[in-house]
Amino acid sequence: MADTRKSPRGSNLGRRGRAYVGISGYDYKPWHGVFYPAELARRRWLEYAAGRFNSIELNGTFYSLKSPTLFARWMSEVRSEEFVFAIKGSRFITHNLKLRNSTHALGNFFSSGILALGRMTGPFLWQLPATYAFDAERMETFMRMLPWSSREGEQVAAHHDHRIRFEPLLHAPEDVVYRHAFEVRHESYFCDEFYDLLRANQCAFVVADTAGTFPYAEEVTSDFVYIRLHGSQQLYVSGYSDDELDTWATKIRRWLRSGRDVYVYFDNDAKVHAPFDAERLAKRMRSALQVSSDARRVR
Repeated sequence: MADTRKSPRGSNLGRRGRAYVGISGYDYKPWHGVFYPAELARRRWLEYAAGRFNSIELNGTFYSLKSPTLFARWMSEVRSEEFVFAIKGSRFITHNLKLRNSTHALGNFFSSGILALGRMTGPFLWQLPATYAFDAERMETFMRMLPWSSREGEQVAAHHDHRIRFEPLLHAPEDVVYRHAFEVRHESYFCDEFYDLLRANQCAFVVADTAGTFPYAEEVTSDFVYIRLHGSQQLYVSGYSDDELDTWATKIRRWLRSGRDVYVYFDNDAKVHAPFDAERLAKRMRSALQVSSDARRVR
């Protein structure tokens, strides 16, 4: 078992947490004319969504390496200083490499423009597939490779390789803390050994509602909670009822009272439920959505 590592941010516990409620991705054509106004150009979709939520999960980073130019464009389209992006980790790392031998792949990921996000940096999401089982050595080795601040991110980015086809971004404009969360789907991860490993490395266990497709747990393993709502009845498709959202709001308030920040992202995008469900939950959590960007600075 790993020794308890020290976090550069210290503990949030002892103060009331902050709630971030948003959507997993924003660039969905079926949303045009339903959530996005019909007259709104596609290039302004992020600006529109960021005006309605205080956080959005970037899932395009899962599928391919982006570029510093694209990250700069994303940042320019956000008007609120209190907004944060969650960043989904590369599937090349989680699915192809299966977390092993990932020094250069992590370097490519962190040099692709992520360092530019500064205060807009929310947690990193590492989604593991249901195709390989829990291995404590594999997980601990990978966790200890992850950067816990933008300065450590610079060190990781320096290990990029030839797969970067643009000028890599190797310097962060400011020092901010990094957080990491793991969404797991193989049943073998749902055990005390994995939860203890997450706690020892101050990583969050993702509470993922997958309509029963994958195992479910509500373990709290860090000073923040990360929730992904994929649909309560049908994966990626079904919406959430008022009663279901009330239940989630109650749970979130309990975690907030414990001093933990809570990040919630709706991924039930297929029938355009995600943005409207996020707005309905955000309305229930309105008093908890007041955030301070200074709280994300390294102390």
